[in-house]
Amino acid sequence: MIQWLSLLCFLALQSIHAQNYAPASEKPPQITREFRAAWVTSIYNIDWPSATGLSVAQQQAEARAILDKLVSLKMNAVVLQVRPHADALYASSLEPWSPWLTGTMGKSPGYDPLAYWIQQAHARGIEVHAWFNPFRALSNTSQSASGTHISRTKPHIIKKFGTILWADPAHPDTRSQALKVILDVVRRYDIDGVHLDDYFYPYPSGGLTFNDGKSPSQRRAIVDSFVSQLYSSVKREKSWVRVGISPFGIWRPGVPSGIEAGVDSYEDLAADSRKWLQKGWVDYLAPQLYWRISPRKQSYSALLEWWRSQGSRPVWPGIATTRIQSSEDPGRPASEIINQINLSRKIGRNWVGHIHWSVKGLMKNQGGITSQIGQVYTQPVAVPPMPWLSRSQPAPPNAGATVRDNKTHIQWDAGKAAKTAIQARYGNTWRTVAIVPSGMKAISIPRADAIALSSLDRFGTASTPKVLGLR
Repeated sequence: MIQWLSLLCFLALQSIHAQNYAPASEKPPQITREFRAAWVTSIYNIDWPSATGLSVAQQQAEARAILDKLVSLKMNAVVLQVRPHADALYASSLEPWSPWLTGTMGKSPGYDPLAYWIQQAHARGIEVHAWFNPFRALSNTSQSASGTHISRTKPHIIKKFGTILWADPAHPDTRSQALKVILDVVRRYDIDGVHLDDYFYPYPSGGLTFNDGKSPSQRRAIVDSFVSQLYSSVKREKSWVRVGISPFGIWRPGVPSGIEAGVDSYEDLAADSRKWLQKGWVDYLAPQLYWRISPRKQSYSALLEWWRSQGSRPVWPGIATTRIQSSEDPGRPASEIINQINLSRKIGRNWVGHIHWSVKGLMKNQGGITSQIGQVYTQPVAVPPMPWLSRSQPAPPNAGATVRDNKTHIQWDAGKAAKTAIQARYGNTWRTVAIVPSGMKAISIPRADAIALSSLDRFGTASTPKVLGLR
C-alpha cells in the first residue's frame, strides 16, 4: 500500500513538473505558414456536388470526403463556389437556389450547403473562402431561369453575349446587386474569405462584342470602382474576412518581356489586376498561372516573379493540378506541380501560398499527385497573417503537458482564439505538429522533449508561444 502511494505521488509530481518547467533557453522558431487551398467548383458539377439531384446525405458525404482529403494532405483552406451565375448555394432571400444542387433553379436542396461546409470545415481547422462570380447572369441561354432570377427581375441590366447572359457592369443596379449579395453572405455566415474569379467582362469569343457603348478605359474604371468598394465594404462588416481575386494569369501580353497571350485581360476583361494589388484593394491575389515552368512564352516562374514584384500584398498563384496527364496539357507529369509548389516558396517576396485548380485533381490522385504531395506538405501550416489589418497579438494559451505511455499529452485553454498552433521539439529539431480549431483543448503526440503552443486569431496573428519543457 505504501509503495502504491509513493508511486502515485511520484507521478503527480512528474505531471506538475512537466506542466511548469519552461527552460529560459527555449525559443521555438516561428510557426510554419503557407496558404494551401483548392478551388471547389459547383458550376456544371465540376467538383461538388458531383451531379444534380443527389440526396442531402450524398451531397454532405461528398463535402466531408473533400474536406477529409484536404486534412490528410495537410492543407488549410477551401475556395467554394457559392454564386456561379446570379444564383445561390446557400439560403438566400436575394437570389434563387442554384440549379447545380437539384437540377432546377429555385428548388431548395433541403438544407443549407454553405452553412454545412463552414461547420464541417471549421471543425477540421479548414478555412472557407466563399467564391462569387459578380456579373455573369447565366452561363448558357439554354438553361431555365426561375422567376426570381436577375434575368427575370432586372431584365434592363441584362445583355446577351453569344450564349451567355451578362449583367452589364456599367449599370449601377448590376454592381449594387453583386455587392448586396456578397455582403449578405459576409454578415450571415462565418466565412473566412470573399473570393472573386476573373469574369468581370466575358472573354472574347468568335468576334463577338459586348455592346455597352463603353471604351476599355471606361470599363476598367467601372471595375476598379467595384473592387475598391467591395474591399472597403467587407472590411467594415468583418475586418478579418480576407478579400481575394483570381485574375487571368497574364496581366498584359508582353509583360514581362517574352510573355505571350491570346487575350489581353487589361483591355478585354477590364481587369487592371496589377492596380488592385498595388492599391491594396485585395488581401491576396491568385493569378491563374496554369502553364508549365517552361517555355518562356507562358512561364509559370517568370510570371510569378513578375506578379510578386508588383505590390506588397501576397500573391498566391493558381496551379493547374487537373492538367496533369490531361488533354489540355498532354504529358504533364505530377512532378510539374511539385516543382511549382517549391518555386512558389522561393520566388519573390511576401507570405507564400498557392491554390490548386481544382480539388478534383487531388480527389482523383491525378497522375499520382497526392502520392507525391507529401514531399512538399511535410507538416501542418497556419494560414499567413494580415499585418496590414492587425498587429495586436492574442493572449497565449494556458497549457500543460504530461508524459505517459511514451506519449506527450497536452491540454490547453486558448480562450477566444480561432486556432491553436502546436510545435514540438524532438532532439534539437522543432516541428509544427498540429494547427487545431478552437473547439479542441487536448491532443496526444509522440513523446517530445519540449512543447510550444501559440494562439491564432482570425487575422492569423500568433501569440507569444507558451513553452512547456519536458524531461
